[in-house]
Order: sequence, then structure tokens, then C-alpha cells
Amino acid sequence: MGPLAGVRVLEFEAIGPGPFCGMLLADMGADVLLVDRVSDPALGLTGERRHEVMLRGRRSVTLDLKSKLSVDAAVSLASRADVVIEGFRPGVMERLGLGPDALLAANPKLVYGRMTGWGQTGPLASRAGHDIDYIALAGVLNAIGHERSRPVPPLNLVGDFGGGGMLLAFGIACALLETRTSGRGQVVDAAMIEGAGLLSTMLWGLHAAHRWSDARGVNVLDSGAPWYDTYATRDGKFFAIGAIEPKFYVELLQRLGLADEPSPAQHDRNGWPVLRERFAKAFAQKTRAEWERVFAEADACAFPVLSFAEAAAHPHSVARGAHVQLDGVLQPAPAPRFSRTPPEVRGCPPERGAHGRAALRDWGFDDDAIARLRALGTGFD
Repeated sequence: MGPLAGVRVLEFEAIGPGPFCGMLLADMGADVLLVDRVSDPALGLTGERRHEVMLRGRRSVTLDLKSKLSVDAAVSLASRADVVIEGFRPGVMERLGLGPDALLAANPKLVYGRMTGWGQTGPLASRAGHDIDYIALAGVLNAIGHERSRPVPPLNLVGDFGGGGMLLAFGIACALLETRTSGRGQVVDAAMIEGAGLLSTMLWGLHAAHRWSDARGVNVLDSGAPWYDTYATRDGKFFAIGAIEPKFYVELLQRLGLADEPSPAQHDRNGWPVLRERFAKAFAQKTRAEWERVFAEADACAFPVLSFAEAAAHPHSVARGAHVQLDGVLQPAPAPRFSRTPPEVRGCPPERGAHGRAALRDWGFDDDAIARLRALGTGFD
């Protein structure tokens, strides 16, 4: 029922941003067939496939891409696909005989999505790296952290997922729309370093306007402003405040019991240390739960810092159905929402080769063609 229903995606097994992209497409209704390695337990990070939640909604076949016969089978599968997703280093797919030239020759309408850290070209293209490295060279990591502290990695959300998998999914959706008009496929070259940089676009504008400093932890949105930061509560938990606009700031002062005290102006940077000290002292007087009650009906942009488990149980998340449980594993539900073609999770992460035969039938392979794929080394149940 999702908006991408009818789109066939062939995804080559990878880690991080590639599977996240495949998950986004599968959640939106695409038929994603995962080309798994025959066996590579070291690739998984969780030990069990049911915990590899980014692989949800797929069916699977296995191929040994070091085998020429299996490569022939992969080309046959790609000839029936609308999209291919791969996350190898530049040149690997070409050496296997599965690069864009080969697959677009077999399927001229194919959208070929490539996910790398540095991009397909450039002096770093062949270098190893991870999220932290890409966001470091993008200038993003330097901006995250408190004043006079080391840069703090924002998990692997900015490079791998926001600047990587989500960017690739967006690029694929754009290319699919263009293909409807031109009848021609193309390559989508998604680089995490560029995606991370793109996520910071607003800050580049502020920097050019001399409203953002390269110094860490001294700006409005990086914990420099006392009214955009987190504070410890009496029970050792935390509250987050983001009272940027004056009306929200006034409400914040009132709820903290500071409205009647003479205070520095909100944007008086010389007075920020005074405000920070007062905010910290105020929040330390109550537990997080007590502050939740204080701010329950307030427009002060003040909310508790929750753990994953607490976030899933929060009344707003429950009311929105923001999480789903598959095979005992709680995880975020598909997003965004659509009024006519709602996305859904169509199944748990597949074991290697699971439901592959049914997928091949749905992709238009008859019994003889399926038998030939099996003979070429394709594994499936």
C-alpha cells in the first residue's frame, strides 16, 4: 500500500547506510530483494538477524559474487529491477562485472544507487573510513560539543544515516521520477561526506553572516546559549530546553520561578554565564518527573531527555503509534505518514535466502528461469 508499491529494488548486502536506505524504500512499499552473501557472520553487528532491524521488510537470495556464475545470476536479477543499491568501495562492483555500465546495458531504465563515504571520485575515494571520519572532514564534527571540550560524535546519525542512507533514498526517489519522463536510468552517487555537509547548510549561511563562530559551544544551537542546552535534575536525569523565541523564553523563566529576579537580557552574551548558573540551580531543585509536571501545559520548549525505552512508552509516541514490535524487537515505525498510501513494515529481517523463491516468482521468473538461477549459484528458500 505504500507510495513505492510496485518498485523493485535489488540490494547488495552491506552495513550501515545501505541497509538503512533499503529499509526506507521497503517501508514505503518497494519490493526489496536482498542479495546476501552465502555466509558472513562477521558482517552482522547484533548476532541475530531479527535484531538487524534495518533489514526488515525484505526477502533474500544468496550469491557468491566471487563466482562468475553467481555474477551472471545477479545481472539477471538486475535486469528485472527498477533500482540497485550497493555500498562497496569504488571499483569493486566494476571488478565483479556488476558496475553501472554492465547493469545499465542489461536494463537501460535502471536506477543504480551507490553509497560510499567519500564518493566515487576524488583523492580519498578509495580510502577506508567511518561516519566519524566523514563528518570530521565535512566540518560538522568540529561544531558539536561543549565549549573547551573535545568534539563529541553524534552517534553515527549524521554521516551514516542522515547524510548517507537517507540522502541515497532521496536520490533514488528523484531518479525514479525522472526515469518516468526520460525512459532512461542513471547512477546516483551518494557520498556521506557531502550528505553530512548538506545537513549543515543553515550553519554555513549563519557563518557567512558572521552569526556563527567556528569556536565550539559558544553559539546559539551548540549549547553556547544557556536557553538551548540540557540541565541535570535532582535525581541525576536531564531536561532539555530550547526556548529561542522571546515568548517561549518568558514562559521558561516563569516556570523556573525566575521571572521576578533581575536577570541579564536573553541575548546578552556577557550575561549568559549568569543565566546558565541560575538555570542549573533551578533544575537541580526538582526531579525530572516533577519538572515534567511543571512544564506539562507550558509552551516553553522544555522537555525531558528520555532513553530509547522511555521514548517508546511516552504517551505522545504511543498515541502516534511511533514504534512497532517485530519478533520481540521494539523499533521505530515507518515515517513519514501518507494519507492514502500508508507505509508499513511487511516483515521481520529475513534469514539468508528466506522467501527468495516467492520473490523471484513475483519478479516474473518462471519455474525454468528459477531453476537456471539456482544452477548459477543463487540460494533461496
